Amino acid sequence: MRLFLKTSLLSLLFQQASFVLSTAIYDSIDVAVIGAGLSGLTAARDLLDAGKSVIVLEARNRVGGKVYGKPLADGGVTEVGAEFVGPTQDKVLGMISDLGLQTFQTYSQGRSVLWRNDTRHLFTPDPELGGAPLVHPSSLVQITNAQAQLDEWAAELNTSAPWIHPQAEKWDSQTFDAFISQNANHSDARFMLTTACKAIFAAEPKELSLLYVLAYVAAAGNESTTGTLSRLIATKDGAQESRVIGGTGLIPQRLADVGYDVRSRAGTIIAKNVVLAMSPPLLRQIIFKPALPLPRQKLNEQTKMPALGKGIAIYEPAFWRSTENLSAQVNSDAGSVRVTFDSTPDDASFGAILGFILGDEIRTIDKLSVVEGESRIISDYVRYYGKQAANVTEFVLFRWDLEEWSRGGPVAVAPPRVLTKYGSALRQSAAGLHFAGTETSEYWTGYMDGAIRSGERVAQEILRSS
Repeated sequence: MRLFLKTSLLSLLFQQASFVLSTAIYDSIDVAVIGAGLSGLTAARDLLDAGKSVIVLEARNRVGGKVYGKPLADGGVTEVGAEFVGPTQDKVLGMISDLGLQTFQTYSQGRSVLWRNDTRHLFTPDPELGGAPLVHPSSLVQITNAQAQLDEWAAELNTSAPWIHPQAEKWDSQTFDAFISQNANHSDARFMLTTACKAIFAAEPKELSLLYVLAYVAAAGNESTTGTLSRLIATKDGAQESRVIGGTGLIPQRLADVGYDVRSRAGTIIAKNVVLAMSPPLLRQIIFKPALPLPRQKLNEQTKMPALGKGIAIYEPAFWRSTENLSAQVNSDAGSVRVTFDSTPDDASFGAILGFILGDEIRTIDKLSVVEGESRIISDYVRYYGKQAANVTEFVLFRWDLEEWSRGGPVAVAPPRVLTKYGSALRQSAAGLHFAGTETSEYWTGYMDGAIRSGERVAQEILRSS
């Protein structure tokens, strides 16, 4: 089998269980790993520990993939990629500890902001209602019932193969938007469920299969804990509960420091196995000769990378904590940024507001210059936090959907009629090719934990076959 990347960075040739580029680096390598994100680095770690020879190929000039601590002008860093960790994410929490890193609680003290129908509301989230904002009581009933239904269906799924459920084809034939329309006809309920969808997937509800959403909910747990929607959206006891002191970018940096050989624009490599640690849609940049099995081709073609950006405003200090006792958590029905978090470092050396720019909103921002996009986002922050939000010391606009080697995030999603037809190809190896990436994880799909799990899985696949 021969493989060629459609870019000039790497030209890959695979023949008779060997993986080849054009100018030799090594006479023989046990495993070539393409992609130095957490999944690729984890696979390389485990294979090296087992005595295999490994080379990691990376197109970027850094490790980490969508885990990236971007340097700031004052010497600090801000997390423009994956940022949060939480309960049942055993693999990433274990790795953080093993690498000598520590976590701290995501700042969520004080009141939250609801911007709804052109009006600003401040409220203290009610823990008895899962932190629900001030919306119409009848909408809370619909939200609660819809959430309970999603959790109930998700609990029935086999996280290894959600497409085998008796109702899988029915669920996979409709969008998540259709589910919302059927179960949340109150405008406030639709607003909250749509906002939750976009915050989790960076995708519009119409872009997602209901089965895909259910599988994602089911994966928000571990081998002994059933996944729930609340664990995906919550801060306390949820996926946003904690952050890493110094930033999550330290995880891949320290992981790579153990001695991996990471290269870009490399020459010829001969290897017995290849780990493709990439999102399925990015595999379309590789030409496989002969072609991949048809189900794998279709999976790569029909999964999508959602449009995602982050707008991070840096302040001195985190004024919202003292002026109005705000947590910096916002839900909004208008503007470029509709979901925000406090992204201030643990030592509060500066204040940072993280704004997620999701779906249709980032597609609009993508048409603007960085300066124009920054202006729009800061105007949102002024609406949410007051005039002091205009006093930005630095601003970072990071558009993952415009990044050549990501093309969106946080995870490849499936529209209707993809999982039931082609989901079985997700983790299926082919002629010495092994597929990693957070999309392939049975638990915490789309998160750092899922990426680590996938790297461990492919390493075991290779070791069992050798």
